[in-house]
Amino acid sequence: MKLPKSISVFITCFYITLYLIVALTLVFTQPFGDPPDEFNRFLIPQYIAEHGTLPNGYEESIRINGYGFSYAFQPILPYMAQGYAMRVVRLFSDSESAMVLTGRLVDCLFGLLTAIVIVKLSKLWFKDDRFAWIFAFMTTFLPQSIFIHTYINTDSCCMLSIAVMLLALTAGLQNGFERNTNILLSVGIILCALSYYNAYGYILSCILLFTASFLRKEKKLRFDWKPFLKKGLFISCLVLAGIAWWFIRSAILYDGDFLGLRVRQECAMLYAEPAYHPLTRETWQNLGYSPLDMLGKSDFINLSILSFIAMYSHMAIPAPIWLYRFYKYFLLLSLLLCATVSTKKLVQREGEDVIRSKPLRIFYYCNLIGCILIPILLSIVYSYTTDYQPQGRYLLPSLIPLIFYSIHGIEKTWKSSICNKFRNDKLLNVLTVLLITVIVGLLLWMIFGVVLPYYGYLR
Repeated sequence: MKLPKSISVFITCFYITLYLIVALTLVFTQPFGDPPDEFNRFLIPQYIAEHGTLPNGYEESIRINGYGFSYAFQPILPYMAQGYAMRVVRLFSDSESAMVLTGRLVDCLFGLLTAIVIVKLSKLWFKDDRFAWIFAFMTTFLPQSIFIHTYINTDSCCMLSIAVMLLALTAGLQNGFERNTNILLSVGIILCALSYYNAYGYILSCILLFTASFLRKEKKLRFDWKPFLKKGLFISCLVLAGIAWWFIRSAILYDGDFLGLRVRQECAMLYAEPAYHPLTRETWQNLGYSPLDMLGKSDFINLSILSFIAMYSHMAIPAPIWLYRFYKYFLLLSLLLCATVSTKKLVQREGEDVIRSKPLRIFYYCNLIGCILIPILLSIVYSYTTDYQPQGRYLLPSLIPLIFYSIHGIEKTWKSSICNKFRNDKLLNVLTVLLITVIVGLLLWMIFGVVLPYYGYLR
């Protein structure tokens, strides 16, 4: 069902306004350094603002105290945007608060663009505008999701890149990867490649699905090489033009280590304090425990889930317990419905029309599941082998496909025989308004009832 244009415009304006109110409130009220690792991340854009050049990862002024390495070994496109924006602002004020707010506002802009792309993606994934808006509101206004766009980090740009890649990929499967879609896909891959390694699974998914879309089943299976090479080379050239400079620079600076992972470890070996030194730091692995021991005997799972939903500051501001319960029970139930409810006929959504063959459709969904699982597995491996950090922000790259499956579960149930007796548009309208009201209400209570009082406001 398509909503009337006037209603769609009203909801869109409300959606964007709500994002700006909440995000800007957090941008201007959070003390500098209170969000997770903000101080150490600020060092890189600060360096760029002061010197006008990119730092070497070994640069002493940006090394993290204790750990002995810096974030400059990794791709730093978001820090570049923040740093050069700060450099412009320095013409008018060089105060620390002005620099911090400038860096945060860049991430706030990334978040706004993400929110807009999410709405466009929702229209491709859900034919019914009501389910599309539920998806958009839940994805954007999960408390932890909007929090990531309010302080200096690379995660915000990463979330934008994921949304762009999924939008372009889904549109490409609908229109046969037209030129504008390919440009959009290239932009998403560039943003991802230069912001956050944990999201590289999405790049792999783009490659696999793009390739699979050129398989043709006629009398026998064949591969359509000509359009594949033409469009694939076009995307590849754009992506290489956008990212090659960084990896070439890293290879030159770090003796061939174009990813910067080996030299980051070597830097830590040189400068880390004993408690954080790679050879002397205690981890679950070097203490002789198995990964299952860590998952079963620690608070890793519980803390990861809670901080994926809502946990602000350096995980010092939890949400009310009923906020956690709502999201945990809603996600669990809806994902179970998605996995178990069967419909005789696939409910068509725009963006699926081109996925004619069942194998390709299954491959598409499996890729989304893989994009959910990869960040989870990386978080487990990192906490087990390197540094025990059960933080939900490391799982946020899983958010968009996770919420898709959640809302798809509700959609499947509504359109299945289970709801035959009471299915009608008026009831769905009421349920949609009710669910969006709950999502918005929980977010506002978290911000204005928990976070701001914690910082000394609204007491």
